[in-house]
Amino acid sequence: MVKKNRKMRSEEIIHNIFTAALKAVDPYLIVKMHADRVRSDFIKKNFNKLLVIGFGKASFQMARAVEEIFGAGLIKEGVVVTKYGHCKDQRSVVSGKQSAKLKKIKVYEAGHPIPDENGIKATEEIIRLLKNADEDTLVLCLISGGGSALNVSPYEGISLNEKQLITDLLLRAGADITELNAVRKHISKVKGGRIAEIARPAEIISLMISDVIGDKLDVIASGPTAPDTSTFQDALDVINKYNLSEKTPESVMDVLNKGRDGLIPETPKKDNRVLEKVKNIIVGNNRKALDAAENKALSLGLEAEMISTDIKGEAAEAGKWLAEKAIEIKRAKAEGHSNAKCMISGGETTVTVKGKGKGGRNTELALSFALEIEGIEDITLLSAGTDGNDGPTDAAGAVVDGSTIIKARNLGLDPV
Repeated sequence: MVKKNRKMRSEEIIHNIFTAALKAVDPYLIVKMHADRVRSDFIKKNFNKLLVIGFGKASFQMARAVEEIFGAGLIKEGVVVTKYGHCKDQRSVVSGKQSAKLKKIKVYEAGHPIPDENGIKATEEIIRLLKNADEDTLVLCLISGGGSALNVSPYEGISLNEKQLITDLLLRAGADITELNAVRKHISKVKGGRIAEIARPAEIISLMISDVIGDKLDVIASGPTAPDTSTFQDALDVINKYNLSEKTPESVMDVLNKGRDGLIPETPKKDNRVLEKVKNIIVGNNRKALDAAENKALSLGLEAEMISTDIKGEAAEAGKWLAEKAIEIKRAKAEGHSNAKCMISGGETTVTVKGKGKGGRNTELALSFALEIEGIEDITLLSAGTDGNDGPTDAAGAVVDGSTIIKARNLGLDPV
């Protein structure tokens, strides 16, 4: 929430603040900052082969930084998979065609949040690459948000269509990222530490951009190189919580039930030896973006308040809560007696889909906020995802103020 600044409009102010937040977690820049650590390990331990793998919406930009730093000569081979449209200034790679600009790292685009055939093809390439790794190999793994859907290899007996169905059911039911990933990890051959299993005995350094509240290693992209804290029973509990057991494909229930009964091995846990040679390093997260936003707001002469770093739950309810906070602050501060104020928050909300509309958690939150501040001047909200997409849309989020709902009604739209 920002009161109008005499020198700059509210929309300009929040645009500058959000841009600063984005720069702080720019995948290309933060991977470059950590490149020396990887190079040092490679030289110090006398590795003779560097393999690069990656999955997530930021994986192309991360891979671009790696190639620029290490050069095509040092990298033996690489494969990364990102979301459709996330290879900016780049000829996309679909159906196995190599990137036009990356020389040693193949780049694939695939479906997100619902996995597709291209995701399976890319993951098969990653598995092939890792099976050629040995104890003289260093694997650099680039992980970012969206990696769960893009790094996809269903467990034996489960088809892609069946995995798509259970993913869609959980998303529409409003399952949070931890719940969703508990299920996905236990019907996958690559999630929940299993990438580390495949790569053994190679050493792995994972550079991770967290999109998860609390930065839980086993939740970011379903923890492909991290010990898994969830179990087959946890996955079944999630399905039962949302009353989805009757709708869940029989093959998925069969795998989960066999796992619970000990007939299928659990995902690697904390003391599993396959994880001994893995370093998981979080290079960017929500807090880093929020701190940058706060510093930018202060530099613009605003009073800044970090009201929450872990907003979760239904996006519509979060929007109402934030609006109440904004209205409360506006009422408490007499006009002209203080600087404009900027409220900063972050987290990961959910949306329980009840209709056929198109949007995402940020758009939903912004609309809910707008309904609460209808007709109130000097309050502006920007709600956006740092990964550039809000749900299955081409928007990162939305900007609203007290006039948004009035404009909508005048256009014949029904905000509710």
